[in-house]
Amino acid sequence: MKITIRELEELTARAVKSFGYSEDETRAICEVLLYAQLRGNNQGVAKLIGKGIPRDPNAGEIVVEKETPISARVNGNRNHAMVVVKKALEIVIEKATKNGFGIAGTNNTNTSSGAIGYFAAELARQGLIGFVYGRSPERVAMHGSFEPVFGTNPLAISIPAKPDPIVLDMSTAAVSFYGLVEASTAGQEIPDDVAYDAEGKPTTNPKEAIQGAIRSFDRSHKGSGLALINEILGGPLVGAAFCGLGNSKGNWGHLIYAIDPEILGDREEFVRNVSEIIARVKGTKKLPGVGELFVPGEQGARRARQHRESGMIEIEDNLLAELRRVAGVEPG
Repeated sequence: MKITIRELEELTARAVKSFGYSEDETRAICEVLLYAQLRGNNQGVAKLIGKGIPRDPNAGEIVVEKETPISARVNGNRNHAMVVVKKALEIVIEKATKNGFGIAGTNNTNTSSGAIGYFAAELARQGLIGFVYGRSPERVAMHGSFEPVFGTNPLAISIPAKPDPIVLDMSTAAVSFYGLVEASTAGQEIPDDVAYDAEGKPTTNPKEAIQGAIRSFDRSHKGSGLALINEILGGPLVGAAFCGLGNSKGNWGHLIYAIDPEILGDREEFVRNVSEIIARVKGTKKLPGVGELFVPGEQGARRARQHRESGMIEIEDNLLAELRRVAGVEPG
């Protein structure tokens, strides 16, 4: 069903507030959710249905527990990851802008940080090259296994360019956990090569996949290797749980760092050269049937602009009904 962007924003804010978040927390969470939803990323409002994202009643103050001129380790103290990672993002921007490089790790959060491309894109908008890594509870199997041992472990890399930055935002899993949730909510099957059931048999049933394990994004040892690296960067490096060791469901971790191109050259020249690379790549010879070549983040940014310009967006019927229920709004 098509609804207005305004209605989507209002429903999202009402739904987030219903879980007990403050105005500032709601604003931070909504920005990340809507960034994803407008781009067709399944890290959007699907996070608000089912169990949703209730605020932890034991959440305390977010604390910077270790800091140097270029680094910080942030204890989320059970706050929502989107709020905690946004604080870490602000720290990284400040340090990288001042010193040419900034890095921050977060731990002790127990919710998804959503589309981490949001945070990477914010770094690029500041003229910085950004890197964001995350790890979460075990959903993904090592290549050759059907036992979940890694999180879906996304990574995002952003590079400033004109008119839009390059934003590579990908999961190291063949499908995100919320991709399974969306498919289950819509009553749809998943591809036959992305997940196993609890017995290690390939399944197209998203409910069985949730009880089983997801495969790496490329279904090979390379994808598993990248998932392993993310597990380390978003786990032991930042003081978070990893591979089922420690409080895996209550101690998720993230790593963010940024490089100012100025420390190796001229930022404006760098941006011009990256923009030229994009033009060169998009202008290469196309295979039959290919209308346009896209760089990472381009299609999502274009889709978001189209939605904003039209003021409308398509939301799957069951998802919209659930979102309205959570928001306490009767169907219009």
